[in-house]
Amino acid sequence: MVPQFKVLSEAEGECASVERPSGKSPLLLICEHASRLLPERYGTLGLSDDALKSHIAWDPGALAVARGISQAIDATLVYQRFSRLIYDCNRPPESAGAMPERSEIYDIPGNAHLSAEERLARTEALYIPFHDAIRAVIRDRKARGQETVIATVHSFTPVYHGKTRAVEIGILHDEDSRFADSVLNAASTGLPLYKIERNEPYGPADGVTHTLILHGLSNGLRNVMIEVRNDLISDEDGQGVMTDYLTGLLRLSLDA
Repeated sequence: MVPQFKVLSEAEGECASVERPSGKSPLLLICEHASRLLPERYGTLGLSDDALKSHIAWDPGALAVARGISQAIDATLVYQRFSRLIYDCNRPPESAGAMPERSEIYDIPGNAHLSAEERLARTEALYIPFHDAIRAVIRDRKARGQETVIATVHSFTPVYHGKTRAVEIGILHDEDSRFADSVLNAASTGLPLYKIERNEPYGPADGVTHTLILHGLSNGLRNVMIEVRNDLISDEDGQGVMTDYLTGLLRLSLDA
């Protein structure tokens, strides 16, 4: 039985936002962890303000960078308007990480012992419409003969479980490495500005390539996941520099 409540109120609107739906670039940008906004009915999930501002709730700076790239190359952008703590849209419904009870050092009281009905309600309110919005964009582009190359944009914390991460940009892929290879090749030309690694600080074994599999591999589309260390994009200046750098890499990769 589906619960009698709504995860999102009518005033809160849709979970997915699509910007530049008619963008001319082959690139389709996706940002699953764009926001730390919680639906009103969930309050704070029992978390402190510091926790809700941290990386467990969202990917700080990721949306700003994705928007910058979208504007620079006229690329469509689809992003999730609500926090990954309510539903992590880069995880399938059966994954424990979809509605985590714990994230890094934080217990999440509002996600403890969720009923099957509650999990279903969140899935139907957030996961399904978000990915349906991406499917609709891909379908429309295919109908008008427009090529689609998928790039998901994320950020990661410099210190995780007490361990410092030296990598600054991760270029991630699952079984299809075509576009990731192009991005890494582009990054290898000229002087290296950042420490860039393949499938770091996460990789397919960590379950982070769900969106790539769902929309890239399943459709035979080139795809990549970009992870940026969030201390590099913590303010507008850093976001602007990273936007310019990644835009250049992606332009070269699309041409290749």
